Amino acid sequence: MIYRFLLLIAIIFTYPLNAESQNMHGISMHGIPKYDKDFKHLFYVNPNAPKGGTLKFGVYGSFDNLNRVAFKGTKAAGLGYINDTLMRRVWDEAFTLYALIAEYIEIPDDRSSITFFINPDAKFHDGSSITREDVLFSLKTFQEKGTPNQKKTYGKVIETEEVGTNGLKMIFVNNEDKELPLIIAGFLPIIPKKYYEKIDVTKTFLDIPLGSGPYKILKFDPGRSITYERVKNYWAKDLPANKGHYNFDTLTYEYYKDSNVLMEAFKVGDYDYRREYNAQRWQTNYNFPAIERGDVILNEMENDRPTGMNALVMNSRKEIFQNPRVREALSYAYDHEWINKTLYNNAYKRTDSYFDNSPLASTGLPSEEELKLLNPWRDQLPKEIFTKTYQPPVSDGSGVPRDNLRVAKKILEEEGWNVVNNKLMKNGKEFTFEFLIVSPSVERIALAYQETLKKLGISMSIRTVDSSQYQSRMLNYDFDMIKNSWRVSLSPGNEQQFYWGSEVGKKDGSKNYAGIDSVVVDFLIEKIIGAKTREELTTAIHALDRVLLWGHYVIPLYHSPIDRIAYWNFLEYPKDIPLYGIVIETWWSNLDKAKKLNR
Repeated sequence: MIYRFLLLIAIIFTYPLNAESQNMHGISMHGIPKYDKDFKHLFYVNPNAPKGGTLKFGVYGSFDNLNRVAFKGTKAAGLGYINDTLMRRVWDEAFTLYALIAEYIEIPDDRSSITFFINPDAKFHDGSSITREDVLFSLKTFQEKGTPNQKKTYGKVIETEEVGTNGLKMIFVNNEDKELPLIIAGFLPIIPKKYYEKIDVTKTFLDIPLGSGPYKILKFDPGRSITYERVKNYWAKDLPANKGHYNFDTLTYEYYKDSNVLMEAFKVGDYDYRREYNAQRWQTNYNFPAIERGDVILNEMENDRPTGMNALVMNSRKEIFQNPRVREALSYAYDHEWINKTLYNNAYKRTDSYFDNSPLASTGLPSEEELKLLNPWRDQLPKEIFTKTYQPPVSDGSGVPRDNLRVAKKILEEEGWNVVNNKLMKNGKEFTFEFLIVSPSVERIALAYQETLKKLGISMSIRTVDSSQYQSRMLNYDFDMIKNSWRVSLSPGNEQQFYWGSEVGKKDGSKNYAGIDSVVVDFLIEKIIGAKTREELTTAIHALDRVLLWGHYVIPLYHSPIDRIAYWNFLEYPKDIPLYGIVIETWWSNLDKAKKLNR
């Protein structure tokens, strides 16, 4: 009895009755922040990195918008540098944020609200103070005028209260979304009320906006280039989470409308840093004189982040793709082994999870904990989820995947599709669709896929459009098939709603390009968002992964677990690389080397 009493006393004092945690300098999705309140800098930076010099990037495409709020048009690269958020994310933890505009926060144990206390030193670029009125204005703007996902997420804030002289409390509709405080803290751009209240924030513009971040726009040529200059008196430059970041005096993004020209421009030094996503090009095109001289460095860096899903996407809003068995049949017509061998010198690994390269990827059969989530939906789910481990179809690599095509033909026939005069027909209607592309690199995949589909009697046309038209059609889901990649983190959350949620998928501007409309998917996303522990999160992610894979919404392509980077030899970076891989914001210029290279 005495033991139980003492145990009860220990529990009471271990878990305070006061719901508020005072003066929190950081917040983690699960667990506690890695760095204590007295930390000096992040481990993966050089806190003494020299300032100065220029870093130039090459970008494919064009831009026509400098408005952070409007989701129409194509935003210029680098816009994220001009606006600070309430807290900043770090890259050596799954999902943790530290003080920025918010000097500290208070949050109850149940995460039903969050209170931000604005740093009195926080300033916009014109020297005016960032106030809680600006924070409130930013919140309301994105609630009312943002993307469908922003409206839904930030709309969960149902009430605000002023606290003291500089605090703003945000009260949530409920405490089910455990990620919401972090989303608001780390992703809500804080925009100046005095600037944005005078304009229509839903429209694109090409005026230089007022910001608060480490860089501001110096100059731009619409669609061609944009240059940012480092804010010398940036108010947050000495904050612990910012130490060692933003070392270049200027950042320039040069735009190119041809991917081959983009590559050639790097070879002659028109820009300085390049991340190569094409494995074959990495193997064959990086043998130019600057590399032989040692002026350009090549590096392959491993990372521990999920690869995400890179795939051919079938728009299930279209009648022809509404049947999951038909979508499955089309996956058998994609010959990964031949394409990987012929086009990419076997440089890639086939993707078989939406969270590949991480512990979040589902493996084997569902666990007992997963089954607790999935069993109530058995009647609405493919039986394979419970009996098989998902694997994309595998061919012999010959270029004619006969066995796979026989499987595809059988599925299509079972669904009422038959070949008539070399055309796949059903009820007098031909099976035909369009593959919309914007990049020549995708065209090679499309052409290979087109040839294989012909053997099934399927007519797939290929249409190439410019980046602005492509963006417009993506926003309105005006396509049959596209190639797309979804990035994910080690702490998936609300973005899953934006990727796969039914509600956002019915509105323009989401990334639910596949048109997924599933109560089971919605249920599992809510479980992800509401997960109280890392274990609960992982279980829900595994279950969602299985449901998405066996729904055959996309045809998984390939990934690489390494980052391939090339850079001119005046660039330097810290010796320690964080969990998520390289962080370009921590690099700096060796000014002596830059001078020798005329950079």
